Amino acid sequence: MCFSASASFTAGAVLTLIGTVSLKKATQRHEKFFASIPFLFGVQQLSEGFLWLALSDSRFVFLQGFTTYTFLFFAQVLWPIWVPLSVFLVDKKNNRRGALIPLIAIGGLVSGYLTYCLVAYPVNASIVGHHVHYQQDYPTNISLYGGILYVVATITPPLFSKIKHMWLLSAAILISYIMTTILYPNYLVSVWCFFASIISISVLAIMFQVRKADRKNAMNPVHGLSQIM
Repeated sequence: MCFSASASFTAGAVLTLIGTVSLKKATQRHEKFFASIPFLFGVQQLSEGFLWLALSDSRFVFLQGFTTYTFLFFAQVLWPIWVPLSVFLVDKKNNRRGALIPLIAIGGLVSGYLTYCLVAYPVNASIVGHHVHYQQDYPTNISLYGGILYVVATITPPLFSKIKHMWLLSAAILISYIMTTILYPNYLVSVWCFFASIISISVLAIMFQVRKADRKNAMNPVHGLSQIM
């Protein structure tokens, strides 16, 4: 969330609640990566809430460095690898899972590169207007390609899943990205996470669908499998 400390804290609380419900729906270990997405978004938003405090109140300035890097770790390092990997793990009955392996590799490449950038180049955060602006002096000559690969790694994986309604996750991420790019092009890193609630609700809805399919599968294996496809 990008508009105030209270907005970030509120979003963080709501998202962690959604994430807790989602995790309770994950009865299998391989489902927990995917189910934890809303909870991780919540932690990310809470970190930006504390960053708001650090930037606006001198009593909390000691938190600035830690919270800046924490938020950027989630935004730039975690999500490119977590999204394709979690979709790969949650959809074990999908015979098209092999198509996700290149996307996991792309996500790992993006995460590795952005990890290097976070360590090697100066990073700073400031409040500009009603937004947190992240100043990152990364190499500009490959930023376009890196951005494209980031989008590929985070948006396309759910499209290869056979779980019913998994495409909603891709749609939520894509819509949020387009709206942020159009409305807040200079604050993409921060504002894109404003739409985390939409993405998280999609994840929770998918986890309900997974459990529904499992119950049907338990009663009728053939029919239950057809509900996932």
